[in-house]
Amino acid sequence: MKPVWIVDDDQAIRWVLEKALARAGIETRSFSQASDVLAALEGDEPAALVSDIRMPGGNGLDLLRQIKEGHPALPVIVMTAFADLDSTVSAFQGGAFDYLAKPFDVNEAVSLIQRAAQESAGAQDGDPSAAQNEQGERWMMTQSASPAMQEIFRAIGRLAQSKVTVLITGESGTGKELVARALHGHGARSKGPFVALNAAAIPRDLLEAELFGHERGAFTGANTLRRGRFEEAHGGTLFLDEIGDMPIELQTRLLRVLAEGTFYRVGGAQPVRVDVRIVAATHQPLEQRVEQGLFREDLFHRLNVIRLRLPPLRERVEDIPALAQHFLTQSARQLGVSAKRLTPDALAALTRFDFPGNVRQLENFCHWLTVMAPGQTIEAADLPPEIRAMEHSVSPSIVARSMSPAAVPTGAVGADVSAQSWQEFLLRDARHRLDRGEPAIMATLTRQFERILLQTALQASRGRRVEAASRLGIGRNTITRKLRDLGMEDE
Repeated sequence: MKPVWIVDDDQAIRWVLEKALARAGIETRSFSQASDVLAALEGDEPAALVSDIRMPGGNGLDLLRQIKEGHPALPVIVMTAFADLDSTVSAFQGGAFDYLAKPFDVNEAVSLIQRAAQESAGAQDGDPSAAQNEQGERWMMTQSASPAMQEIFRAIGRLAQSKVTVLITGESGTGKELVARALHGHGARSKGPFVALNAAAIPRDLLEAELFGHERGAFTGANTLRRGRFEEAHGGTLFLDEIGDMPIELQTRLLRVLAEGTFYRVGGAQPVRVDVRIVAATHQPLEQRVEQGLFREDLFHRLNVIRLRLPPLRERVEDIPALAQHFLTQSARQLGVSAKRLTPDALAALTRFDFPGNVRQLENFCHWLTVMAPGQTIEAADLPPEIRAMEHSVSPSIVARSMSPAAVPTGAVGADVSAQSWQEFLLRDARHRLDRGEPAIMATLTRQFERILLQTALQASRGRRVEAASRLGIGRNTITRKLRDLGMEDE
């Protein structure tokens, strides 16, 4: 097999990959800048190329574009510490084989490189001249260090050029419409319209006319012909938000449009044909609504071609600092004032909050702080009342996260951790979450439970993963996978 080429201005990264690939029996050749790679490609070609995105003297996306022009079958894996949506989508649109976010798991990186090298002989990358579609508006508002969100970014990159129907699930406020806009804005339909309709926000009697339009005289007050959202979205994307709230009788009409591409306006006799990509979203468990007879099973399967689950903010707490700073800067710009900054104590309190309203709630908090916080530096005492109330009451989830009785304020409910079992704290926390209607409680608590166990075991074993895995009764590969899934590798 031909050698794998590595291009990165960071000598440490090159060294790590060289050693790891050598152990796997793969020959390597390393470069520190893009121009050297292009010169070498004039006389040779590797089995695969691994390139950083951000390098002095030329970035990896420009290198990717030039490689695909002259060597369309060469698989290129891009890697970067800047795990934002735009670079991910640009990489996939430029023909990248896959995307590797730093810091990466060495074993995973080797596996990915091996797969790229093995497939290089038969790889067909489609149109090598696919241009990077620069958008005037950033649909995703900030970078993400969360592995779960990086998977979403990858999925957007793969799905953007497709016409396939996508179902986005997740709690309210997680950014489902932003993802829908990203799928549209980075795809082949970006020059067409993006039309959004919230099925829960429109009265039941008006929803049919909103979707399909109406003929003149179809009902009292219909004085002119009106085009519906489907016609408005012709050639583009129709985003159906809160699809789970759509009345059952309209679900039948929607199913027919999805199956045939035609519909009748209200009061109309002539079919209307449209070319529309559907992206649907819901915060409700559609499988349960199907079982309850509230959602058509055939429509569910028609929509559920590709499903993207957006994680709630409490599952991606590593993103809170960057999001908070972004929203504080954004609010300051809107109000024409200087951006405020959070002290470490304030940021710690912010990350301990459960955020039932997710990213939207964090954005509202930051706007409140920009207006209400007395100084340029935001202390813990300046935080919104909801956060301060939760800090003083100390919910069981916070006690579990802190893992220390000393972290509980004097006089707080449940402050005497030794006097109550963890099961009692779990019972109270579960009731608290159920009372406020929080979805996906099992997944959230399981994630917190595993995080605590892993943190404690790693502390007890002084960071030795093999020993921690043994003491927990799990395998070495299992602990590595869980640390990655929970975003704990750096910890």
